[in-house]
Amino acid sequence: MQVKVHYISLVKSYTNKSQEEITLNEGASVAELLNQIANIYGKQFKEEVYDPVKKEMKSTFVSMVNGVLMDQLKGINTPLKNGDNVILMSLMTGG
Repeated sequence: MQVKVHYISLVKSYTNKSQEEITLNEGASVAELLNQIANIYGKQFKEEVYDPVKKEMKSTFVSMVNGVLMDQLKGINTPLKNGDNVILMSLMTGG
C-alpha cells in the first residue's frame, strides 16, 4: 500500500523533502511507517524525531493521520490504509 508522508517544519530539515510516498505492507501501523522513515533518514531523525528502540516520538514532535493527531487515535499502533496522508511536524512553542 502507498502512504503519503508530509514533512513540516524541523522534520523537513532532517529529510530534505517536504513529502514523499512510502510503500508499506497492508495493515501496517504508524510505528512501522516511522521505523521505515527512521531507517531511511538515519541518526539525526532517530535522535530528534522518533526513537525506533523505544517506539516513541520525541516530545516536541507530533504525527497526524488524515488530519487527526495520532494520540487521538491508537497512538503508535494506529493502523494505516492505502492512500492515507501522514503529517510529521514539530510542535509550535512560544510565549
